[in-house]
Formats: sequence, C-alpha cells, structure tokens
Amino acid sequence: MPLALPFALAGPLPKAGAVVAVLLAAGALLAREPRQRALAMAGALLLAPVLLLADIWDSPQLAVVRDHPLPAAAGGVVAIGVVVALAVAMARNALVLPLLVLAALPFRVPIEVGGTTSNLLVPLYAVIAAGALAAIARGLREEAPATAWSPAWLERLLALSVALYGIQATYSADFDKALQQIAFFVVPFALLFVLLAQLEWTPRLLRLCLGLLVGLALAFSAIGYVEYATKHIFLNPKLIASNDLHTYFRTNSVFFDPNIYGRFLVVAMLAVTATLLQSTRARTVWVGAAVLAALWAGLVLTLSQSSLGALLVGLATLAVLRWGAKRVLLPAAAVVALAAAAVLVTPGTFGVNLHNLDSSSSGRSQLVRGGGDLFAARPVAGYGSGSFVHEYRRLEGRKLAPDAATASHTIPVTVAAEQGAIGLVAYLALLAAAFFRLLRGAAGASVARSAVAAAFLALVFHTLVYAAFLEDPMTWALLGLGTALAATVVPRRAPATAVSPPREPTAAERAAARQASRLGTAS
Repeated sequence: MPLALPFALAGPLPKAGAVVAVLLAAGALLAREPRQRALAMAGALLLAPVLLLADIWDSPQLAVVRDHPLPAAAGGVVAIGVVVALAVAMARNALVLPLLVLAALPFRVPIEVGGTTSNLLVPLYAVIAAGALAAIARGLREEAPATAWSPAWLERLLALSVALYGIQATYSADFDKALQQIAFFVVPFALLFVLLAQLEWTPRLLRLCLGLLVGLALAFSAIGYVEYATKHIFLNPKLIASNDLHTYFRTNSVFFDPNIYGRFLVVAMLAVTATLLQSTRARTVWVGAAVLAALWAGLVLTLSQSSLGALLVGLATLAVLRWGAKRVLLPAAAVVALAAAAVLVTPGTFGVNLHNLDSSSSGRSQLVRGGGDLFAARPVAGYGSGSFVHEYRRLEGRKLAPDAATASHTIPVTVAAEQGAIGLVAYLALLAAAFFRLLRGAAGASVARSAVAAAFLALVFHTLVYAAFLEDPMTWALLGLGTALAATVVPRRAPATAVSPPREPTAAERAAARQASRLGTAS
C-alpha cells in the first residue's frame, strides 16, 4: 500500500518554511549563548529536510519510498542510527569531526531530485548532521562555556546572505530550485561553518588534516592518471561524450566535473606550497616538491583553465604573504601584461577568437550578457533565488540549443540577476569581510593561516570564471577554519570585581617563607 505523506505543504507554507529555515541557520551563526545556538541548529537541522521531502514527495524518484513504506522506514532508522553513532564518537574525540568533514568533502552521489540528476554530498550531510547533533547536545548542557562565540562582521554578513537567499526565494519563478539550494547547500553549510569555527585547531589536528588532504589529492590524481592512460572516464556522461568529440582528453577522477576536481587539487597544492615556504628541512622540501609534481600532473590532465588561473592567484597570495606586496605584485603585473599582449598579437595560438568571444569562452560571454540583461530588467531585487536558468531560457527563447549551457558560471552575474543590487551589495560586503578576516595578520603567521588565505582567494577567482561560491562546502570550510585560526573565538573573561580576592601563595613562596622562619629562629 502506497505511503501517504502525513502532512501536506501547499500554498504559502513551503515559502514560509524556507524563510524560517534560513532564519534559523542565520540564528545559529549569530547566537552568542550555547543554548540559543543549539536550539537554532536543531530547528534548521530538522526543518530543511522536512521541507525538501514535502516538496519532492510526489516525484517519480520517491516512488520506491511511497510504495514500500516499511523498508523505507527501516532504512531511515538505520541512517539515524549511523548519525547518532557518529555524534557519540565526535563528542568523545574532537579529532573525529574535522577529519570526517575533510574526508567527505570530495565525494558526491548522483541522485535524481526534482526531475534532474544532482550530484549531492550525501556523506558530508551525514557528517554535518552528526556534528550538529553533538553540538546541540553539548550546547543544551552548557551554561557557561570556556569560550564565548563572538560574531563579528563576517558572521553577520554570512547570516545576511543566508537570510536573503531564503527571503528572495519567495518570489522566484523557480522556487523548487531555490528550496533545493536551501536544503542541500545553504542550511547545512552554515551549520558546517559554525562547527568548524568553534573547534580548537591544535598543531596535531592541522598536521593530520594536511596529511589527509594530500593523501586524498594524490589518490584522486592516481585515478586521473588511470583515466588518461585507459581513455576511460568513470563518471559524468557529458564529459565522456565531450572527450569522444575532441582530440584532447579531460580527466575528472571521482569528481563529476573536471573543474571541481581541479579546484580540490589547487587547494591541496597551495597547502603543500605554504608548508614548503616556511620549512627549513631538506627532506620536507624534497618530499613536498615530489608531491607538487604529482598533483601538477593531475591538474594538467583536467585541462581546467579556471583551476590553473586559481592556482596562480593562490601562489601570488602566498608570495605576497611571504615576501610582501611590493616585491611580488609588480613582477606579477608584468607577467600578466605580457600574457595579455601575447594573446592579442597571436590569439589563434591560444585558441582565442577575438571576433567571436562566445565560442572561445564555451558560451560564457553570451551567458554573462544574458545575466546583464536580466539585471538591467530588475536591478533592485532581481528575479528571485535560484531563478537564473529559468529566466535565461525565457529571455533567450528559441535562440538556445536544446543542450546549451544555461547556468551563468559566474557568481556575481548569477547574484545580480537573481538577487539584484540587494544581493550583490551583500555578496561584495561578504567578500570584503572574508578577505579582512583571513588576510589580516596572515603575513608571517602560521602555515595554516597562509594556506587558508591563499586557498580562499584562489576559490573566489574560480567562482568568477566557473561557479559555486556559497554552494561549495569548501568555501564554508575555509572560512570556518580561517575564523578559528584568526582567534575569533576568544576566552570568556571573568567579571571584574571592585576588590580582588587575596591570592594564594605558590608552593615556592611557601617554602621560602618556611626557610626564612627557620633562619629567624636560629638567629
């Protein structure tokens, strides 16, 4: 007997629920007291999947769940049991959460949602849910924690961006898309930021994370080598078709997209480079150089121009932090100018057609122009969150080929078209606050701070020519780690008193007093 959903969300209820979900996530970012933060996290953690399930309940992909309720319920119980077990492990050992987050970051599972196949971070969702559950249990018990969460401009602007996305989804022509973005990305990744930002990142933990990051990157590169050697792609049918039509061959390893694969390799390479720049041990330098060579080969095989550009931005950031802006930016500007001149003089050598930039950019320039037209039509509030593809298809109409790209692949353009000047100002302010948080004091600081700052700037560049800013968990993870390293979580100070209580003498002072007493008696 098919299972009927015990509740129905119709009319304005899903939109109201989406707004409540993002407000709860924003509350988790801003709440100063543990109990308030725990309640906000609990509400967001429960509401987001309920809204998503109600939205897609009648879709064909959930037919198995509807038609076989008992096995579905048993599977749900098993999933909850796994999450609870992970939460218990995280509560007992502080190393479990960050290491599992890093291990789960790259892995996506293809799932059909809303009529389209999406590559979802299912393992990471389980880790976030477990971490949030452990944090909720701890927060409800704590009255006066050892550290106080002090939200600053970055947290406020993250909360504003999260809230705006949900509010502006209410007038979107593609609310289902916006709701999926909220449930799959906005809410869980906001909780991820809170979890990582409040961790104590000890030197041991940082070393373990670096080792795990490099190990994963090397393993993924090895898979990429196998793909290139066998000319066989394991995932992504579109990439398989593209490789069949061209003389070149792109690898994507376990990732569905060569550009996302390249982005992960870039972060790993910048972490290794930051380590080498501050190392004086010959063995570390040689091992690091070998690792970089292996990762570079893996990156080249992706043929991801956006990832190569991101790597250059990250390396320039590390150089500025190490040697100062004056000694780095002028030579870098000269190199960029020479490269631009070479492209202008012989554009065909670099595959650039100055008379048809759209073909040279794989359709990007047309998408940017279309996004600009959408922004010009509604410059203040935009067309609503998640609406770019729908509105771009409506705008271009018959001019679009059936398989033409319709996502802007340029985050500022997407934000401008969907959220207007309101969202664009919030986005730019968020970038400014993030740069200030990560770069301030990073010069001459620890390897981890330099690596995080460089990786974040590289990621931001990647989003300008590809996609996925707040939809990428790497963004939130870098901001959370950078926040913790920048000591945003400060010790809670004891309240000042008018008269300080008498201080207990130390053991050494008591011993000295006894010795003085003996000498006085003897005299």
